Amino acid sequence: MKIAVTASNNSDLNVKIDPRFGRAPYFAIIDLNNDKVDFIDNVAKNASGGAGIKAAQTILDQGVEGIITANVGPKAFDVLDKASIKVYPIKEETIEEAITRYKNKELKEVAAPTNAGHHGM
Repeated sequence: MKIAVTASNNSDLNVKIDPRFGRAPYFAIIDLNNDKVDFIDNVAKNASGGAGIKAAQTILDQGVEGIITANVGPKAFDVLDKASIKVYPIKEETIEEAITRYKNKELKEVAAPTNAGHHGM
């Protein structure tokens, strides 16, 4: 199983998560079966519009089952929801802390967007 975490940079797991989904600079893709981590560039981060939808497609293409981030707008949430990708909101933690909390089942899936959209603008 794979999950993704929004990342402020791609140096290591001790960086803070980026609170923005669509405009996060990177995604950390974690394969929980072997704890392998790959950082990928979020090609949508500088999009003039539709960043959340484009970022959701990037996540979808990685075959993840969940995304850990602070904020997901309604359009991105709709794409993720239709693809059965679960959204787990978290704030002010490192990627490593977020993964640990996920593995310990401390994160609660949300059933709706966490903001009204355009949060990262």
